[in-house]
Amino acid sequence: MDKTVGIIGLGIMGGAISRNLRERGWRVIGIDIDAGRRAALAADGVEIAADVASLVGAAPVVLLSLPSPAALRQVAAEIAAAGVSRRIVAELSTFAIPDKLFFQSAMSAAGHDALDCPLSGTGAQAVNRDLVVYASGSREAADACAPLFADFAKKTAYLGAFGNGSRMKFVANLLVAIHNVATAEAMVLAMKSGLDPSDVVEVIAPGAGGSRMFEMRAPMMVRDDYMPATMRVSTWSKDMAIIAEFARSLDVETPCFDATRPIYDEALSRGLGDMDTAAVCRIVAEHSRLDRA
Repeated sequence: MDKTVGIIGLGIMGGAISRNLRERGWRVIGIDIDAGRRAALAADGVEIAADVASLVGAAPVVLLSLPSPAALRQVAAEIAAAGVSRRIVAELSTFAIPDKLFFQSAMSAAGHDALDCPLSGTGAQAVNRDLVVYASGSREAADACAPLFADFAKKTAYLGAFGNGSRMKFVANLLVAIHNVATAEAMVLAMKSGLDPSDVVEVIAPGAGGSRMFEMRAPMMVRDDYMPATMRVSTWSKDMAIIAEFARSLDVETPCFDATRPIYDEALSRGLGDMDTAAVCRIVAEHSRLDRA
């Protein structure tokens, strides 16, 4: 396999993936609208493309890690306009199904293979290759990408028809949303009862009440320090709106998920948007009149 890959979007996830692939011998060609990100990744050996067309022209496989549907549509148009031969283009972000289908249609019309491959994991997990790829679309294209995925993720799950990757991600993120707020509730309860929060992390994490989110986020809550963010509150709020709409479209009740949404919304309105989603602990603590001074 040609070990050249293009990565469009060098933020928290795209940047971590780029660095891991470079460490494993890949030629990584990247692009991002942010000059600071471009400079940081260039210093780590990523080749920075002048534009999307030149990136697609040089890379047989392209990964997209983009912040918004508008960015996805713009990049899809630029890839289609590049006029290059068949490429595999894998979309890694969390977007609504209609946005993913628009991307698939644009790629198909341009002669490319589109994959829907959202990732399970945070930015911190991406740094450690502790991700799961939820791959969907052409089995042949997904299989061709298996060595690439294996060099930045611990597992790839092939889920069938295009869009199933996103559907699985919505299910996973629904649970993450609940577990994160549940962790905040538990930590505030423990701290207000007089327990040493460090003891709580040590005892609860390996027990029946623990969860992966507890393991990752409770230590941040102990420190009351939510920077740097592994998943920003602002980004998460976007993801939650997508999940809510997806559930409504299927007439599925989500009482636990719905109960968490006002807490994330308050965190966003209180100026915590750039912090990690573990910052919901501050909201629960204030509502519970927990003095952490």
